[in-house]
Amino acid sequence: MTDETNDIAHFDVVVVGGGPAGATAAQALAEAGHSVALLDRAGRIKPCGGAIPPRLVRDFDIAPELLVARIASARMVSPSDKRVPMPIENGYVGMVDREHFDEWLRDRAAAAGATRFTGRFQAIEREGGRTLVRFLPSSGTVEDGNTMTERLISTRLVIGADGARSSVGRQAIPGADKVPCVFAYHEIVRAKPAAPEADYDPVRCDVYYQGRISPDFYGWVFPHGATASVGTGSAIKGYGLRPAVERLRETAGLAGAETIRREGAPIPLKPLKRWDNGRDVILAGDAAGVVAPASGEGIYYAMVSARMVAEAAEAFLATGNARALAAARKAFMREHGRVFWILGIMQTVWYRSDKQRERFVSICRDEDVQRLTWESYMNKKLTRRDPAAHLRIFFKDLAHLFRLVSP
Repeated sequence: MTDETNDIAHFDVVVVGGGPAGATAAQALAEAGHSVALLDRAGRIKPCGGAIPPRLVRDFDIAPELLVARIASARMVSPSDKRVPMPIENGYVGMVDREHFDEWLRDRAAAAGATRFTGRFQAIEREGGRTLVRFLPSSGTVEDGNTMTERLISTRLVIGADGARSSVGRQAIPGADKVPCVFAYHEIVRAKPAAPEADYDPVRCDVYYQGRISPDFYGWVFPHGATASVGTGSAIKGYGLRPAVERLRETAGLAGAETIRREGAPIPLKPLKRWDNGRDVILAGDAAGVVAPASGEGIYYAMVSARMVAEAAEAFLATGNARALAAARKAFMREHGRVFWILGIMQTVWYRSDKQRERFVSICRDEDVQRLTWESYMNKKLTRRDPAAHLRIFFKDLAHLFRLVSP
């Protein structure tokens, strides 16, 4: 609906950001019968390895053709170049290209009834009891030499799904500007046909735990069918990510492969303590900080958080009680907080030096570790089966921590 007097469109909800979180929230709320505006920047592609678990494919009804690869194993590479294979039994890791995956999600939200707007978010304003979202349309910032006119949307609720260091969050949520981040950078390269010297398998993810690639995170080579994502990340300000990716491409034998595009963005390291402002704004996905520590996995958690945010938004829209918005974070942390806590400890302990990374890769040789890791990843739950295996892993971890065994 539009106010003809001043050309202000009215929607129940404005979702800022059309990645997996934003598109999922917009779809859910549109399907529930609410009027939804979905605002996204033109040409935005999130730098991402693109891994998704089978549970996401099932829970979110993802079209099979969006999987550009089905990964059958991973290989962990230590600082000393030891290579530990981790085959996946009874499952796979799905790989998607964010350029196409995100657009498919946005199209699905539009098919559910969301109205798409293309432009850059500018500000949240309040006037006469209304919440207004101001944005600059992407139909061209310059027309006949003049700057394009900004537009306004009136709404009851703003969902900020505009990524790490969210512009919506910085304006509305205390502490959103202080979330610690890893800055990630990757290059999409032509991987088929692979050069004869390439140490590359189109159904294997390679993960490099080497200080020369990242002093505090890891590097990756993830197959995407005809292409591959080669990247790394670091929280150390000024660390040379591009030279590190050059070294990684050389190591993988992909230095001569055609580079299709280059992308970089921050990845949050922990969930924000608060997702809403207690009034008319709530965050989801990377904007809320829901990226798994240690692994950097974000797509699944972004979409799960978006569903929880949509449920909280429905309660808010039905009752007008802004306290309903806090239920989203509570639900997410109840379901996934323990996993994030464990992964955070793992990153702190095992990523801090090459000596520790060497031991971490050594632990990955263990069959119990491999089996429980893949079961937890594919089902997105800490597996409670086989308590004896957990006990064995605990004592093996202690042995490595106290250096009672060699890596």
